[in-house]
Amino acid sequence: MIRIHLGSLTLARTRIAISPLNESVAALELLHRYGPQAPWPYTEWARRAWEVLRTVPQVAALHVHLHLAEAGRGQRTPDVFEPMPEVSEPELGQELDALRGTPSELAEAQFATHWPGGVPDFLVPYQRDHAGAFAALADAHGEFWRLAIAPHWPSMRTALDEEVLLRARSLATAGPESLLARLGGRTVWEPPVLSLPKSRETQLVAADQRLLLLPLVFAGDRVGCSTDHPEILRVSYQARGAALLAGGIPAPTTEPDRLIPLVGSRRAQVLRALETPSTTTAMATALGLAPSTVSEQLSALVDAGVAYRRRSGRSVLYGLEPAGEVLLALFQLTDGTIRPRRIL
Repeated sequence: MIRIHLGSLTLARTRIAISPLNESVAALELLHRYGPQAPWPYTEWARRAWEVLRTVPQVAALHVHLHLAEAGRGQRTPDVFEPMPEVSEPELGQELDALRGTPSELAEAQFATHWPGGVPDFLVPYQRDHAGAFAALADAHGEFWRLAIAPHWPSMRTALDEEVLLRARSLATAGPESLLARLGGRTVWEPPVLSLPKSRETQLVAADQRLLLLPLVFAGDRVGCSTDHPEILRVSYQARGAALLAGGIPAPTTEPDRLIPLVGSRRAQVLRALETPSTTTAMATALGLAPSTVSEQLSALVDAGVAYRRRSGRSVLYGLEPAGEVLLALFQLTDGTIRPRRIL
């Protein structure tokens, strides 16, 4: 586990951002873990993206991320290859420009921290021709994005915008502690310590920094932590909405949900999804259903008194009423084997 002791000043400076470049890096790490045979909802996307990596010479520089992912199994790796977003909603071009302009002294300082005995062979080009290597990496990200991610980005961006809206509302109304308690991905919030599931045991203290939360569609239900920046601690986590990558293929199931005979399969899906308040659009994206289908089911659940409808700014949020919470408690999925863990 990585156990991060978050000071009150760091908690008070919590913000949420979207990062296309970090999505690209997360997608590459997902491919490193699974190759072309990724689990639902990434299966079809991974098959096509793997072919891009395998056959398109313009993306060859991206293999540095695969090497870094392999190296990261035994130790932390430098953050310089996935820069912190400077604004909350950067464009990919802005982030690629920042990657191209990576200062050589910053890269060398991080290399020395992580590999005091000398960098591994795959990083030598970043020392011999710093500017050229980072420029080639940025160009490769641009090409990979165009071929593998851009077709999905409008839907991904909608899902991420909804994610930020919901998390920001939680941050504003209940504070950062409530937000951290609901990050998911097997994170554990035991104030003031945020524990992230990792194979190595690490203790970190963030006493006077900024906490940046980064939702990623391609996180693959994993959480990440970046600590090289002196002022910012970045924690990435699984955003809802990855089901959009499944192309309408439903998640595999092992045993029927006991709610289905009572309310039907679609309504059971929507009812369970309401454990986290959501908008119609966000839920439709997360479940891979048509917005009209979700809207119809939500209206029925509101009329039945098990769900509520509340306006938040320009959005309308839906969540569980106490009666809905009781219903789910009675029909809870108790043993963890009734259905596989789903990345929504």
